[in-house]
Amino acid sequence: MTNWLPDLSHGTGPLYTRLADRIEADIGRGVLPPGGKLPPQRDLAYDLGVTIGTVGRAYAVLRERGLVNGEVGRGTYVLGENESTTSPQAAPFGGTRGAIPGEDKLRMDSTAAPEVGQAPIVGEFSREIVRRHPDAIVNYVRAPTPDWLEAGGRWLATGGWRPSPETIVPTLGGHAAILAVIAAVTAPGDRIAFDQLTYSSVARSANLIGRRILSIGADGNGTDPGDFERLCAQQHPKLAFLIPGLHNPTLTVMPENRRREIVEIARKHNVWLVEDAIYAALLEDQPVSIAELAPERTFHVGGLSKTVAAGVRAGWVACPPHLAPRVQVAYKMLTGGNPFLMAELAARLVLSGQADAIRSRVAAELQLREKLARDLLAGHDFASHDHAPFLWLKLAEPWLSGTFRQAAANEGVLIDDEDEFRSGRTEQIYHRVRVGFSSLPRTDAEDGFNRLRSLLDNPMAGYDSYG
Repeated sequence: MTNWLPDLSHGTGPLYTRLADRIEADIGRGVLPPGGKLPPQRDLAYDLGVTIGTVGRAYAVLRERGLVNGEVGRGTYVLGENESTTSPQAAPFGGTRGAIPGEDKLRMDSTAAPEVGQAPIVGEFSREIVRRHPDAIVNYVRAPTPDWLEAGGRWLATGGWRPSPETIVPTLGGHAAILAVIAAVTAPGDRIAFDQLTYSSVARSANLIGRRILSIGADGNGTDPGDFERLCAQQHPKLAFLIPGLHNPTLTVMPENRRREIVEIARKHNVWLVEDAIYAALLEDQPVSIAELAPERTFHVGGLSKTVAAGVRAGWVACPPHLAPRVQVAYKMLTGGNPFLMAELAARLVLSGQADAIRSRVAAELQLREKLARDLLAGHDFASHDHAPFLWLKLAEPWLSGTFRQAAANEGVLIDDEDEFRSGRTEQIYHRVRVGFSSLPRTDAEDGFNRLRSLLDNPMAGYDSYG
């Protein structure tokens, strides 16, 4: 295809539709034969004098029309008459990988661990568990096994700190662990403090079970100690929920001196602390954990969803001394307890070393995708981290967070606006959106970045209205 160049001097409509129409015409005329590879998006954009986003949107339109298919690491190819853009391997549930089944929406609102070959490992362990424990598979779990507790202690360990097995409660993911802690140490009507921007699903869940939500201000180093002190003195929260490492969504990593300040304030006002370390597990060099600084009042939570596989619903919480039984009871009352297969699978992944091996591959893949984001969104303002599965994008005038989210959805890309992360109502406006890039194939992530780039480069497109 090196000598092929489409003629865009004729036709009407946006450049990307004219380009898609011209490519479709050339496919129909046999100029682009089945199996032929289209030029890389960057090369074609340079040759035509258009943006990469324009070419990316044109290629996306061609995929919608069933004319081409993209393959990770290989490029975009013209399909034959009897070929399909999907396959059983690529779309077991009837949709494109990374998209909502039956719809052409790229899921950039999720931060699950990317696919790096987990399935064969999970399958092998699962078959072995079923073979060796047929009775346990069909029965209720009465109590955690020693291996489940040992695995939790090993997975949650950071630096020189490692929780002892008797402090561990295995759970179905980090969210369930956090809700169990809240239920165990607070009562309806108690106040719980969250950062203004945070993993708001926990705040909403806590509110659902009768807890009152308070919002703490934050700065470039994380939770603001001055505002936390004021809130403790005036509102008397029973518990504070913190994400000190790779904060969701701001990607802040709280420095050690700030962690020590927060701990001292919590001690002074007798506040329990929940340390959500789900993303911190992706960091190569982690600051000292809050649980190590304040083991008497900190619940340290982690899991496998961002580092190994979200479909393996596995998490653990390390509790302050003597509180694990209390949290275990609250967890079982809230959820019914752990299924044997999932808990045993998670333990084997960790104790065998496979979870660490997968985590390393996940981190490497995220590093490649973060570089891709920096290349394709160059010139725009965003926070990112080379081992994080998302970026925190600053919107230029005249974009509003909600308006950009809707415009992106209209372009087939699902992202989260800042309201998704608010712990409560606040007058603070950030004009930012979170863009996840881990839970879809890398080629689809590239496509998504290009579509978002087109919107960022043409802000008035977001205000096109037919109403």
